[in-house]
Amino acid sequence: MITGQVTVDREAVIQLEVFGSEQKREIVDFVIDTGSNGYLILPGDLVERLNLRSAGKRRATLGDGNTVLLDVCIASVLWNKERRDVLALRADGGPLIGMSLLHGNRVKLVILDGGEVTIEPIR
Repeated sequence: MITGQVTVDREAVIQLEVFGSEQKREIVDFVIDTGSNGYLILPGDLVERLNLRSAGKRRATLGDGNTVLLDVCIASVLWNKERRDVLALRADGGPLIGMSLLHGNRVKLVILDGGEVTIEPIR
């Protein structure tokens, strides 16, 4: 099970360990973004620090309807105690988790300041 908290800004936040190349890793606070159908969205500085491997480019439609071309990279995250390779879009802003990473899991949010966030696999 993965746990986190709802912030005073009404964001559901969890921490995940993200692995890069050359034994690099970081613990990162991610906001759950149910409007994203991808796996991860990572800021450029984190992509560079972890020296993530490029996987080309992909078109993405933003919340305002604009379509942009974003760099894609391969990242590994510790997800439910297993290391998992996923595609990550490189974009401005904070780290986000999309619905593709959440697929196959039950997400429970207690929408109060400091409320509990839990993510567990559906068995």
